[in-house]
Amino acid sequence: MDIVTDLKVERKPKLSETVVAAIREQLLGGLIQPGQKLPTEGQLTETFGVSRTVIREALAQLAAAGLVEPRQGAGVFVIEQLSTAFGALTSEMGTKNSIALNVLEVRLAIEIESAGLAAIRHNAAQEAEIQEAFFEFDMLLLKDQPTGPADLAFHRAIASATNNPFYVEMLDVLGRRAIPCDITSPWSTEVAQSGEYQRGLQREHLAILNAISAGNAEAARNAMRAHLTASQRRYLERIQARHGFYEAGSVKEP
Repeated sequence: MDIVTDLKVERKPKLSETVVAAIREQLLGGLIQPGQKLPTEGQLTETFGVSRTVIREALAQLAAAGLVEPRQGAGVFVIEQLSTAFGALTSEMGTKNSIALNVLEVRLAIEIESAGLAAIRHNAAQEAEIQEAFFEFDMLLLKDQPTGPADLAFHRAIASATNNPFYVEMLDVLGRRAIPCDITSPWSTEVAQSGEYQRGLQREHLAILNAISAGNAEAARNAMRAHLTASQRRYLERIQARHGFYEAGSVKEP
């Protein structure tokens, strides 16, 4: 399957989801206090540069999550018991965290050897697909757009370069779950990743790409192992940072 096709079919986050994520971060950071009235639809439209329809959809999602409540004729207010609401979200996130870590564990078992095989089996066209996904990641990063689709495409292109279709099938089964820290993943606990964080990912991707291009199977395995092990560590650190927020009731910067 063509890698560009895969990039096109990956669902990009809806505008309303981006608005929801931004408002939730403000709630977490204390920029919007319990009981406080949210800006009007018109003000939110200007702030986020989206339509009123998008804002209404985002507010409906926040209300459904129990974080805000609309009051007839008065506006939309943050609920008073905000910590309780976030506590319920923490419980849901616990399940997501377990699944995400399981996914990363499976990827370690599969993709280390996948990288090694790709290094010795790839052809010029397959190497070009890996490079294309790598540079697509760069382009999305420059545009400040979610990089998860390109991240997944990069790993899928490596799996394809093994010339063993079962490696590709395994990643296809995982789908968007394979990149748990990207906002487009249903298992994400993140609102967004910093540019510095994603540039770090690209440095790891570059080490993998260089090893595969050089035909060095052992270096490719080591680079993939280092990348996925670091991904596990980063994910655990962010879980612990978020858990620390909920336990202490104060914001800790992940």
